[in-house]
Amino acid sequence: MHWQDNLSDYVTAISWSKQGNLLAACSAAGEVLIWQDLEEQSFLLQSAGDTSTDCLNFSYDGQFLAAGGQDGVLRIWSMNSLKLVAELENPRRWIDQLAWHPSCNQVAFSLGKKVQIWDAESRSAIAELNFENSSIFGMAWHPQGKHLAASGSKGVKIWNALRWEEVPRKLEIPSASGAIAWSADGQRIAVANLDDNIAIAKLSDLKPGFMDGFPGKIRKLAWSDINTELGVPLLAVASGNVVGVLEKQFDESAGWDGWVLDSDLEIVQDIAFQPGTFHLASASDDGQVLLWYEAEQLTQLLTGASGGFSCLAWHPQGDKLAAGGQGGEVLIWKRDDSEE
Repeated sequence: MHWQDNLSDYVTAISWSKQGNLLAACSAAGEVLIWQDLEEQSFLLQSAGDTSTDCLNFSYDGQFLAAGGQDGVLRIWSMNSLKLVAELENPRRWIDQLAWHPSCNQVAFSLGKKVQIWDAESRSAIAELNFENSSIFGMAWHPQGKHLAASGSKGVKIWNALRWEEVPRKLEIPSASGAIAWSADGQRIAVANLDDNIAIAKLSDLKPGFMDGFPGKIRKLAWSDINTELGVPLLAVASGNVVGVLEKQFDESAGWDGWVLDSDLEIVQDIAFQPGTFHLASASDDGQVLLWYEAEQLTQLLTGASGGFSCLAWHPQGDKLAAGGQGGEVLIWKRDDSEE
């Protein structure tokens, strides 16, 4: 264990800045915590209150942190001054999805059936996108910032980020969709559907290929940021109490093949590939963070949240792993360079 602190309730989200010098965590009690890598110390940007904070993320340059939750207020702090610089109030709304553009200081966040895009430089809203079919269950920027995808009833809508007024493209799903994950090159999008299957489509045609047989709710999808010999990344799926890994096959007619990581787990809450590798981390309700070598072989078991883990995130350089606990624990492990 490299460092640990405790919030007063379930850790709902954690996020590293892209520069890796800051870690943020938030809780069901409404707290927002910042950990500074160089000083190895933490402090609260926001104390506990009457409502939960459910999502947070840093801007691409680490200049801003945005957080939203049950009270419908999007709060944005400057990381230079550590001061609150904006509070966007949205009465009777619950903000549970937000994401910063990957190369400019624009943040997208959910407001019921709509997505609002807010520019931190001009301090103004620049677009409001109507999903229409339902509330928004998932949201993700294209890795190059060209598109914004949002999911809900009947699938995914994908807007052109250069022309918000254009009619969005659709990835149509018979049921409803939740988690969204873009491959690092932006060529593919994976979507978790509420009838326990996933769809993978190329951005070029948005024709979904479906994969089912998963044992329960699919909580998380994660692509590796490097490719297999075929030139396509691996896709990991957290479904019920298992972690599955999918690999594109050379034979186009064979599609994707997969395997299940062999371990006796309770509900898996989060998964993430270590940057630059096929090594995978999983966090589950049984209080275990497991590290899987090459997304196949269990190599290490980490503990520290007796009531179970809720989320995890790799440091951008891959040398640290942070996790949040269902009892409020925030933990960071650091790689021992003396070991393989």
